[in-house]
Amino acid sequence: MSQSRQPRRRLLIAEDEAHIASYLSERFTTHGFRTTVVSDGETARRAAMSGGYDLMILDIGLPGEDGFTVVARLRAASSALPVIILSARDTVADTVYGLEGGADDYLTKPFSFEELLARVRLRLRLREADSSVLRRAGIALETRTRQAYADGRIIQLSAREAALLEHLMRNAGSVLSREDLLSDVWGYEASEGSNVVDVYVRYLRRKLGASRIVTVRGQGYRLEGDELA
Repeated sequence: MSQSRQPRRRLLIAEDEAHIASYLSERFTTHGFRTTVVSDGETARRAAMSGGYDLMILDIGLPGEDGFTVVARLRAASSALPVIILSARDTVADTVYGLEGGADDYLTKPFSFEELLARVRLRLRLREADSSVLRRAGIALETRTRQAYADGRIIQLSAREAALLEHLMRNAGSVLSREDLLSDVWGYEASEGSNVVDVYVRYLRRKLGASRIVTVRGQGYRLEGDELA
């Protein structure tokens, strides 16, 4: 099986001051991140729920939903996306409110980019150490709860669906034969005419979208790509 390369980490930057947003995007890009900038609260929340990001940097004073509301609604929807608040609000009360509301960290403006970068890397390391969360191809899978996030939706999976999706995600970009999937996920050898793998792939396609799991004729199935969509 080929060794898949490490995908570039994707940051969602929710900031309505254009010069700050541009600065953050440029600096993080030079450090190997992929960035997306949004400038209002509702767009930030919807993007954060898509499953396509590894971390969000969130301003409080956004138009529409403010940052406190965004993070509170994410946590209420069971999103575990790491959130670092970056705000000009520097009171202890605001910091406590943000952290108790579900943010993972709080940094005030003006700020040192090097410090923010260090905090982002720390949160990503902690996130990666939690093997219960996988991210591939625009999907986030919490293996403990069997809950997936894709295209702004929360998707409940059966135990077998979650096991199959986890195996595909851990081997994203590689073709897995039906025989290997049956052995690795179901724990037994393929019998002639068995179509249980095909049936569960259909279940996942209905829930996640047909294009994410590709059929490679005569070989098996592949989760499309290891980059986050």
